[in-house]
Amino acid sequence: MPQRNVVSWTAMISAYSKRGYAAEATDLFLQMLRSEEEPNEFTFATILTSCTGSWGFDLGRQIHSLIIKTKYGSHIFVGSSLLDMYAKAGRMLEARRVFDSLPERDVVSCTAIISGYAQQGLDEEALELFRQLQREGMTSNYVTYVSVLTALSGLAALDVGRQVHNHVLRREVPSFVVLQNSLIDMYSKCGKLSYSRRVFNTMPERTVISWNAMLVGYSKHGMGNEVVKLFKLMKEENKIRPDSVTFLAVLSGCSHGGMEDRGLGFFYEMGKGKNGIEPELEHYGCVVDLLGRSGRVEEAIEFIKKMPSEPTAAIWGSLLGACRVHSNVKIGEFVGFQLLDIEPENAGNYVILSNLFASAGRWEDVRTVRELMTEKAVIKEPGRSWIELDQVLHTFHASDRSHPRREEVFAKVREISAKIKEAGYSPEMGCVLYDVDDEQKEKILLGHSEKMAMAFGIIATREGASVRVIKNLRICVDCHNFAKLVSLIYGREVSLRDKNRFHHMVGGICSCGDYW
Repeated sequence: MPQRNVVSWTAMISAYSKRGYAAEATDLFLQMLRSEEEPNEFTFATILTSCTGSWGFDLGRQIHSLIIKTKYGSHIFVGSSLLDMYAKAGRMLEARRVFDSLPERDVVSCTAIISGYAQQGLDEEALELFRQLQREGMTSNYVTYVSVLTALSGLAALDVGRQVHNHVLRREVPSFVVLQNSLIDMYSKCGKLSYSRRVFNTMPERTVISWNAMLVGYSKHGMGNEVVKLFKLMKEENKIRPDSVTFLAVLSGCSHGGMEDRGLGFFYEMGKGKNGIEPELEHYGCVVDLLGRSGRVEEAIEFIKKMPSEPTAAIWGSLLGACRVHSNVKIGEFVGFQLLDIEPENAGNYVILSNLFASAGRWEDVRTVRELMTEKAVIKEPGRSWIELDQVLHTFHASDRSHPRREEVFAKVREISAKIKEAGYSPEMGCVLYDVDDEQKEKILLGHSEKMAMAFGIIATREGASVRVIKNLRICVDCHNFAKLVSLIYGREVSLRDKNRFHHMVGGICSCGDYW
């Protein structure tokens, strides 16, 4: 071109940016700066979408400085692109600062900040901001609702999730597949698989993500038979081809459902290329988990030795967990120290290995592991449980003293403990890491966050109502036994979602079959 103006520069930068050519887009933008042509608000909004990754983010911050100098920061397009850039880089403080400084906001900027919080796992912040913006009259689109549903899935906030679903229906938001997939995921993670299946069954069209969301839901709930039936239906319909995630969900469902032989069958089918999907390292990991969960720990070790790739920390971690559950100290010790070498910063590995040694009464080894944690400055993620009542989340930490009804909650935990002891409850002292007397161990166990959340649920709900608790870590054996007996003695359905799966307790029996 003999002559270029801001429109032609911006159009070319936009073309590169939309097709994912970030390096070319940024290089052209730098050429523009060296020319005599000044970028405008559309140029800035466009180039910021290419500022991804560590290098791109550094350039994005420099562009932000230029935007401030040229006074384009008040433009809604530029502000939205800026906060989106910061949010995608995980810099939510900077993103919020940009958002708060916008003189006006539109659905794009509001959705970008909510999505940023949700993607970073800051679910409570995402929900609180959504509520605030709703009060201020924000108009939401389907992308906004997808972002909010992501946050609600993390919080397992069922009542709010239903309310958002009602919003979607009342406002006749177009039923895009991505929105329906988010509803399936939200209801599944809130423990309402029947609602998930209802959404799934009424979808006019489904993608592989729709099928995978439903399969993963059944898998996390330990419903191995439902996983297999749905996978069979998927193959019979023959409209959507399964992908690698589909097989991960199926293998995981067989593992959580105690169907190890069926799971092995699916895996070896993959190995023969019958489904056009080659097993990846994650699929091998599922088989290790499947064998380990069923107590076939020696087979799992042999399987690892024959794998085409080196096992990851996740694979060793699932086997260590199996050794803890099945009290295989010999293999667990070997696996545990393999893990400490691979990822010395992961506190969970030290905790499980300590639990394994503690259950065998090897207190000297427990002390050694704890000293290693101290030496490497490893900090264990604190246990946290929460329960939703009347659209309010009540959070409890181990031996929590912060809740306004703490004394009432502690008294209820002690009362429940005394009552279920009459039905045969005996505290699992091996779940306590410390080498202290049994009385002190029992006191520590009674302070576990999920027990306090359950006790609060019994206090704060009507007699016979179900109690739904969410835990950020894996539930311990003692709390699992405690919850089962609560469901029996108090006639309550107890739903407990931990880091790995759902546990539905009715009449003293758990849906996991004591297999998790």
